[in-house]
Amino acid sequence: MAGVGDAAAPGEGGGSGADGPERDGRGEAEQPGGGGGGHGPPPAPQHTETLGFYESDRRRERRRSRAELSLLRFLSAELTRGYFLEHNEAKYTERRERVYTCMRIPRELEKLMVFGIFLCLDAFLYVFTLLPLRVFLALFRLFTLPCYGLRDRRLLQPAQVCDILKGVILVICYFMMHYVDYSMMYHLIRGQSVIKLYIIYNMLEVADRLFSSFGQDILDALYWTATEPKERKRAHIGVIPHFFMAVLYVFLHAILIMVQATTLNVAFNSHNKSLLTIMMSNNFVEIKGSVFKKFEKNNLFQMSNSDIKERFTNYVLLLIVCLRNMEQFSWNPDHLWVLFPDVCMVIASETAVDIVKHAFITKFNDITADVYSEYRASLAFDLVSSRQKNAYTDYSDSVARRMGFIPLPLAVLLIRVVTSSIKVQGILSYACVILFYFGLISLKVLNSIVLLGKSCQYVKEAKMEDKLFNPPPASAPGKPPNKSQNKCKPSQGTWICFSTEENLSASVTSQPVHPKENVIPLLVASSSDQFLTTPDGDEKDITQESSELKHRSSKKDLLEVDRFTICGNRID
Repeated sequence: MAGVGDAAAPGEGGGSGADGPERDGRGEAEQPGGGGGGHGPPPAPQHTETLGFYESDRRRERRRSRAELSLLRFLSAELTRGYFLEHNEAKYTERRERVYTCMRIPRELEKLMVFGIFLCLDAFLYVFTLLPLRVFLALFRLFTLPCYGLRDRRLLQPAQVCDILKGVILVICYFMMHYVDYSMMYHLIRGQSVIKLYIIYNMLEVADRLFSSFGQDILDALYWTATEPKERKRAHIGVIPHFFMAVLYVFLHAILIMVQATTLNVAFNSHNKSLLTIMMSNNFVEIKGSVFKKFEKNNLFQMSNSDIKERFTNYVLLLIVCLRNMEQFSWNPDHLWVLFPDVCMVIASETAVDIVKHAFITKFNDITADVYSEYRASLAFDLVSSRQKNAYTDYSDSVARRMGFIPLPLAVLLIRVVTSSIKVQGILSYACVILFYFGLISLKVLNSIVLLGKSCQYVKEAKMEDKLFNPPPASAPGKPPNKSQNKCKPSQGTWICFSTEENLSASVTSQPVHPKENVIPLLVASSSDQFLTTPDGDEKDITQESSELKHRSSKKDLLEVDRFTICGNRID
């Protein structure tokens, strides 16, 4: 047996390469017998054979895998391959909420736009209806004051002085507009090329924003200079220079709006409507300039106010264009239906641009659609606060500061166009004018009542009543604001007055016509502002901890936003 084992060993070592694979199994079986005799093969050939055994299995697997790689199997795998969306649930939930937000934007935005447009309409009707009556009452008090004696230190109240100034500015600018020839301006603009008119219209839009930005400051400076207490040290150039500056501003702004209306009228009357198409396409350029920018909550509020003002101004411009065209066609009602499609096209393009712009801005900046209800509540708060006894500004001025809508230049232009387009002759015509005036008063009163009711509802829904019924403590009227008794004490735990806010708190009653500085302590000190405000540090922590949709927190309260510092544009 030992000889057989010795003979087998040389055969295994000297076998040919072809017999190697066939003897793999046999050598595996003979190994225990050889080991039993103590003369087994060395470990090196055994290790090589083991590797060869595994290498043969790998070759078989490679052949099998190559046979399985076919076109049918690939198509079958592609058609039956599955995946599980619930493994990334937060991501897809966020995407779905973004879609829902974009779907809610048109409804919420239009609710804000309608409310803001009626606010502008209320301030605009005030110039034609209640302002003349208030001016008449102020002049009646001024002329009859010697009959009653000087019981009061003031000849007129500050509000009456402002009303008289508004009325005088309105009358002077109306007579100055008679020296501007509308027909000559129309033919001068119509003789220009289309591209020139397009550039002119864009320049007019920019100039209108700049005029609105600086115009209300001029008017506020006039009102405050005329009503400032006389015992104070004079720090101004006088009432008369401010008055001439205000008259010049209103006149120039009215001319600018007239050029805008004339350019729009030329676009309506062009044969191929190319200018009207270019002017409408200019609205879509606005999307490119605003969508891909970073917007905070306050910036979006400012842009929304600018859009409200722009849309209402366009409505008035379209009314002026229709009046001028109807006058040229002798008030033929058939021509109104010719203008109607173009008017609807302009309004529809403006609405579509606003919806697309706000939808993508809210999408890119992770702002939910609920923010527009907060904007609406802020506008409602301005209306309700202006109706209080301790109001420090007129409602039309608060709308002008918030939205940039100044009704005086637009009112001057509309009165000029109406008086030149409609001829009043005879007793019956004057009777119709009087009835129309009473109709405007009825519309103004009805609009004011409805707006006041809706505003109270929005303020209650936003839980902002504390700002109305819990005003911060202030000094008595007539006392200087820098005295020691004007300091407010934090005894109730609700109002916190700092040294920098003491003078501002005291000036709420002593400076009733300059609200830009006075609005700060009334709003900052209130604890109910926190629903609109989140500190910057907290905002960063929330962004790092949570990935769900939320508002971009603002650095200031929405009620503190001054529309005129940015003209509807964002602040970097």
